[in-house]
Amino acid sequence: MARNAWNVFVGLLAVCLWLPGVATATVAGEAAQVGAAVAEPAIANHRCLRCHADPEEKVKLRRDGSKNFIYVDPQVFEHSVHGKQPCTGCHNNVNKLPHPKPLPKSVGCIECHKKKHEAQKGKPDPEYKRLSTVVEQMEGYLHSVHAQPNKKDISKINATCYDCHDAHNIGALGSMQRAEHRLKNPEVCGRCHEKELDQYKASMHGKALLEKKDIKSAVCSDCHSTHNISSAKGDPMKLTITKNCGNCHEKARETYFKSYHGQVNKLGYTNTAKCYDCHGGHNIKNVDDPTSSIHLNNRLKTCNTCHKNAKAGFLTFHAHGDASNYKKYPDMFIVSKFMEYLIYGVMIFFWTHVILWFYRELLDHLKGCGHREDVEHPDAVFFRRFSPVWRWIHVLFAISTMILVITGTTLLFSHTDWAKAVITLLGGPAVEGVIHRTAATIWVTVFISHIGFALFNIWRTRKTFRWFGPTSLIPNWQDLKDIVRMYKWFLGFTSRPKFERWTYWQKFDYWAPFWGATAIGISGAMMFNPTFTSQYLPGWVFNLATIVHAEEALLATVFLFSVHFFNVHFRPEKFPLSTTIFTGAVPLEEFKYEHTQEYDRLVASGELEKYLVKRPTRTVESLATILSALLILAGFLLLTLVLIGYTTMH
Repeated sequence: MARNAWNVFVGLLAVCLWLPGVATATVAGEAAQVGAAVAEPAIANHRCLRCHADPEEKVKLRRDGSKNFIYVDPQVFEHSVHGKQPCTGCHNNVNKLPHPKPLPKSVGCIECHKKKHEAQKGKPDPEYKRLSTVVEQMEGYLHSVHAQPNKKDISKINATCYDCHDAHNIGALGSMQRAEHRLKNPEVCGRCHEKELDQYKASMHGKALLEKKDIKSAVCSDCHSTHNISSAKGDPMKLTITKNCGNCHEKARETYFKSYHGQVNKLGYTNTAKCYDCHGGHNIKNVDDPTSSIHLNNRLKTCNTCHKNAKAGFLTFHAHGDASNYKKYPDMFIVSKFMEYLIYGVMIFFWTHVILWFYRELLDHLKGCGHREDVEHPDAVFFRRFSPVWRWIHVLFAISTMILVITGTTLLFSHTDWAKAVITLLGGPAVEGVIHRTAATIWVTVFISHIGFALFNIWRTRKTFRWFGPTSLIPNWQDLKDIVRMYKWFLGFTSRPKFERWTYWQKFDYWAPFWGATAIGISGAMMFNPTFTSQYLPGWVFNLATIVHAEEALLATVFLFSVHFFNVHFRPEKFPLSTTIFTGAVPLEEFKYEHTQEYDRLVASGELEKYLVKRPTRTVESLATILSALLILAGFLLLTLVLIGYTTMH
């Protein structure tokens, strides 16, 4: 009997030891599969709720007199995302009841979520995707201003997870709890940011949310983001808030980023007008509200915060002008369409000219017609077409123009990745602006100097100079006749026309910068000093100046690096490049073919010998070839970037 009793005892003991292991393994396996089942805690939740669910004891006073809210609504907690979790999973320093008082905080939100994320790693479970988002948010939080030590008490951090999240009432996505939490968002932030909360309550956003219960109205986290919150004084947050405004105000963001303010902001520059600089931050009011910063009576004062001594002309500036909206902005619409049609008209005409010219010259080249350089017996005699002054003028023009293009289009196409890369390479938008204006100053100086030099030459030869003579760059009727004959030659109806010193396309190349310099220069000067401009002109002129400045620069860029390059370098008779503008001389036979009328005139007058020079030295030719090649490659690169920016702009 004793032996049987002993056997029964040993068997029962084995069963008792075996069953918990099976139970634990089963629970652990289920937890690993679904991530929801949790081992039975040492202290069950219902025991905690005996005290914490008592509605009559919601608040306890701490030793320092502060209030400690201990109440937990069982129903609310059960339906939250933490409803299946044990209380001691977060409050892990509680190992018996009643627990010591006061209970030190030991909630490890980050550690817990990271462990769960690792446990679910690699499993096709929706919960894992959600946990991945949570982990990303935690990483953002750890680098945020909230995770930094508090300046008043460095033993504490600025804000913990549970300072913002109600750990016992975190709703799932799309739940009513989420909507309730959104309504409480300003109050939660306002526990620390009291001044900002008072301003928000008086704003149009605050009234819509708190009085009308409109959960679509902006709350703190919509603008400042949720977890990766940096100091509002730092550039990252300034850029984030500006971008976040557009999540609700999409059209306003679109028009803002088309303005100068928005373009430089998109490139990372924050010392410019941003949404809250004009509209206010926490105290945003309706434009009709007399206390609004953008009310007509207050607008000039708002502009003066950046533009000191701004005049009344600023008041009519269209901060969100839309050139596609004729009803609201007819002035912008008309100017935009004019520039658009001008670009299309000019480029269609000249690209057609290029295609037909290439076709005809290629046919002649294949047939052995036209001019061909004799490589085996190169010309020893050259004709001097450009003096050193004109050659240096062209070099300075070319380099300053390319600098203007890269710095200007970087701003115009700020939405592209290449623009962001270029702006970083240049040292930021502020440096880019200095470079752009410096290049513009050089360009204008050279342009004015060239006019002075040209007028000096005219005065020097005033007795023989004729305004519409053969050496004049002023267009005349012969140019129109040459255009007609050129097109007939393109189509095979006649022979190639013979030209004087300047062809009609060379005259166009010369005079185009006069229009460009006027349009781009005046509009650029107006925008460079808006305070001065606003003394004499209305604010909407800035909107028109922005359009003209950008579109005319775009036209000049595309024309120069496609049509001009073809005319000078890429015609079959010129390919791969011409160095005449840098050496100043052209082979006599080539000159005779290209400018037959001038050659005949100089021979008849006996003046040809004055212009004949020796072939440039090999060193000069090599340097001219290298310079030409570099400028051509740079031009092609710029043209490519511009076309990428333009085709992805709309």
